[in-house]
Amino acid sequence: MILDYTTVALDHAQCEIIEDAEPYYGEVPELPGVWATGRTLEECRRNLAGVIDEWLIVRLRRGLPIPSIAGRTGGEIT
Repeated sequence: MILDYTTVALDHAQCEIIEDAEPYYGEVPELPGVWATGRTLEECRRNLAGVIDEWLIVRLRRGLPIPSIAGRTGGEIT
């Protein structure tokens, strides 16, 4: 279930190029604090997937709500 949610979240990611050593920046607006960078767009998306997974695990362990993304509700994650 986490993989499905991560895939949907990545579909909603917004990426842009910034002036930095890792110029690709990506975030998921529906998930507060979830962002990553990378030297390439592919690296940025891989890093972002890892951040999403870690963010979900922390929220699940702490009993915090998981936001719905594109109809995929946090209650579906176990």
